[in-house]
Amino acid sequence: MSTAIKAWRRLAATTCIALAALAAASAAQADDYTRTAYPIVLVHGFLGFDQIGPVNMFYGIPSALASGGATVYVTQEPGAQSAAVRGEALLANLKALKATHGHAKFNLIGHSMGGLDVRYVAAVAPELVASVTTVGTPHQGSAVADGIEAGTTATGTTTLVSNVVNALATFLGILSGDTTSTQDSLAALKSLTSSGAATFNATFPAGAPTSSCGSGAASVNGVRYYSVGGSAVVTNVFDPADALMVVGSVFFGSTDNDGLVGRCSSHWGTVLKDNYGWNHLDEINHTFGLRNVFAADPVAFYRAQANRLKAAGL
Repeated sequence: MSTAIKAWRRLAATTCIALAALAAASAAQADDYTRTAYPIVLVHGFLGFDQIGPVNMFYGIPSALASGGATVYVTQEPGAQSAAVRGEALLANLKALKATHGHAKFNLIGHSMGGLDVRYVAAVAPELVASVTTVGTPHQGSAVADGIEAGTTATGTTTLVSNVVNALATFLGILSGDTTSTQDSLAALKSLTSSGAATFNATFPAGAPTSSCGSGAASVNGVRYYSVGGSAVVTNVFDPADALMVVGSVFFGSTDNDGLVGRCSSHWGTVLKDNYGWNHLDEINHTFGLRNVFAADPVAFYRAQANRLKAAGL
């Protein structure tokens, strides 16, 4: 074998080793993208659940976060209860996770009513919370809840509707393994109305916007506060849930909304973005990821938010 051929082989081998090392380094870096200092806890909203069969409420999101190195939990709270009762259930779940795994704090991400739950926990047990991120949360209440409350009161159907919703919440709870929670849809509705939100905000003001449709304090009692929301209604004609969003949007008139929550109502703490091309279910990547093909990927948002928390040492 000639000296030249041997030299070329050595060069090729060295190059392959260098490329392999570079690829391994890149892979390691990618695997750390969502590796936060504290676990991420995803908290569902009204009539939500953690998982039913193979379907996670945060569709495809826990696995995407875990693939980047994050420790992720999806909790189960009563589907239909007041924000305070759901918040206490979340607090109990966090204490159990701490006792079992030794976690010191948690990064809480709450969708819709789940955003009220995480604010509750951050207020009553700030020592357990590193950050709060609310997604499509009706911090100022929802026009849909106001409309339902007014409509059922005017028609005398309050008890009938509440019984139906309680039954639905119980059924979803059973499917997801929760057979013990007591459901109270009237209490949930009150928490989601404008008047109920005002009372809740007066009791738990940390992160409240300092101006109409503005931002609030970025950090209170050592807890970081972030919020995000969508401002689209019909985002995919093949998504049957979009019909529900259309009905909900009627209550908002010409005001920007995601089908269930007004654009400005989603503001709390540092507002990351309030006009993603998502409706209320797109915000958790449902129904099964169907959305406007030109809209941002919700899964990518959750990964980016985890990376933001990582960069902040959280």
